[in-house]
Amino acid sequence: MFRRIFLTALIAGVVAGLFIAALQRIKIVPLIEQAEVYEAAETHAEHGGMTVPGVWQPEGGVERAAYTIMADVLTGIGFGLVLTGVIALAGQRGHVVDARLGLVWGAAGFAVFVLAPALGLPPSLPGMAGAELAQRQAWWIGTAAATAMGLGLIVFRPMLVYRMIGVGLLILPHAIGAPDPPEHGGSVPPELAARFVIASIFAAALFWLVLGGTSGWLYRRLDRA
Repeated sequence: MFRRIFLTALIAGVVAGLFIAALQRIKIVPLIEQAEVYEAAETHAEHGGMTVPGVWQPEGGVERAAYTIMADVLTGIGFGLVLTGVIALAGQRGHVVDARLGLVWGAAGFAVFVLAPALGLPPSLPGMAGAELAQRQAWWIGTAAATAMGLGLIVFRPMLVYRMIGVGLLILPHAIGAPDPPEHGGSVPPELAARFVIASIFAAALFWLVLGGTSGWLYRRLDRA
């Protein structure tokens, strides 16, 4: 079973990673490049026109695309391991493992790792104001964990009390609230930021559906083999 999970996650992760990398190149990277122009102009103005040394980042073109593809493929494999493990567990509980089940759990992964955190911390472009990184990371991790546990209790625990606890876990992070930035605004126009949020969430939804559907289909094929 471990070999089947690993092979499924490896192949499905590469497929989903390459898919999202291509989609990002078409829909998301151009928005990031526009935001970087606004950010650079604001930084230039704040320092009186003087050149300010920045942190290292990949050069545009091939180098940046290569790093993006590598990061997306590694992310796909990592999430593929988690998703395939859950699919295998569902199969052990009597569910029919196929592409349809994979799509269902892919949608659940999207809800846990993208949708729930985005309700408090939507995707942001360079140059946008935000809370401290450690605070955002802590809230994101807590929200993803609470959402995963809440969905797990609702799906795997049929008793009403567990389902009520699960609903409470889904609500808890948003009742606490995401960390607020020290100041609002930024150099990026609001319409560009809105387009980025929509494109990022839409791309993430497709990524999880591709990862889930491919994982479920491939796991079933390897099981038969």
